Amino acid sequence: MGDDPGRLYRLDGVAHIAGVINNEPRRCISNVRRQQGMRLDERWFRLDEPLVSAFVERWRPETHTFHMSFGECTITLQDVAYQLGLPVDGHYVSGCLTDFHLYIEGGRPARQWFHELLGVVPPENQVQKFAVNCTWFQETFGECPDGADEETLFADKSGNRIHIRWLPYVARLEEMGGYSWGSAALAWLYRCMCQVANRHVVKLAGPLQLLQSWIFWKFPSFRPTGYDEIRWPLSSRWSGYNPGISNKGPRVQMVRLKIDLLQPRDFIWIPYSALHVIQVVHPEVLEPRHTMLWRCVTSLISFAVVEWHQVDRVLPQFGGVQPPRVPP
Repeated sequence: MGDDPGRLYRLDGVAHIAGVINNEPRRCISNVRRQQGMRLDERWFRLDEPLVSAFVERWRPETHTFHMSFGECTITLQDVAYQLGLPVDGHYVSGCLTDFHLYIEGGRPARQWFHELLGVVPPENQVQKFAVNCTWFQETFGECPDGADEETLFADKSGNRIHIRWLPYVARLEEMGGYSWGSAALAWLYRCMCQVANRHVVKLAGPLQLLQSWIFWKFPSFRPTGYDEIRWPLSSRWSGYNPGISNKGPRVQMVRLKIDLLQPRDFIWIPYSALHVIQVVHPEVLEPRHTMLWRCVTSLISFAVVEWHQVDRVLPQFGGVQPPRVPP
């Protein structure tokens, strides 16, 4: 290891993540939740990039858990349900565009999918490969249905383009509530954190507000002060939070040190059981068809992304006792 303290960390200093986080994560959440008759707080919160950077350094792709001094912990389907209010059961978010190969191999422009599904074709200068600029959607469909807004789709890593794979879902908005958007969001977050565990990857995307809200709820020492009002979904508790963008380097080092010094008492294994929390939870989230999935060791699917939900490694998060690890 030598005398270089930076070699203690798998990620390459501040520049590895902090400052280059793609602010992509919340398209589609608003519309899915409104399909269920629930509303997301109109104000969201900004990412604390040094905080997220330091925590991602503790992520292990082999186990899909954060490795801390007190043991392992992770974001589960239960956390997605409570934090974002998204359904964790239903149809998986995957598949392919019907007859997609015919449009490509037959020389027909893929953008003509828009004409079939939406009744209008975007101009060529608004199409990049198989993605369409979000600005064109906003300008073309300025009149949104009641309860919907412009932020109803997952964008690509640029944050300003939409892949055509989402078009079948756009064409059937009334069915969006029947899909497991919660597991899709968690699969995408897992994949993004696994990718950035490679020290040569310098950008982090995914539903990062979910990660940050999970940190605030599970680790009280990292919570911002003045956000005591609990609302539904639970991530809206941090609405309006703005950590600022100065001193990223020193802040990353400070968060790293705090993580190194964490004790078992500094982590809340079961933060959602308190009465003042339960009373704001939407009743549908607590239905058995949802809760039975929280403890399942299963695959999480989002199109080509398939990640493992390894809750058997974090049993204390569900009130259980973690057996000792048996060396291979």
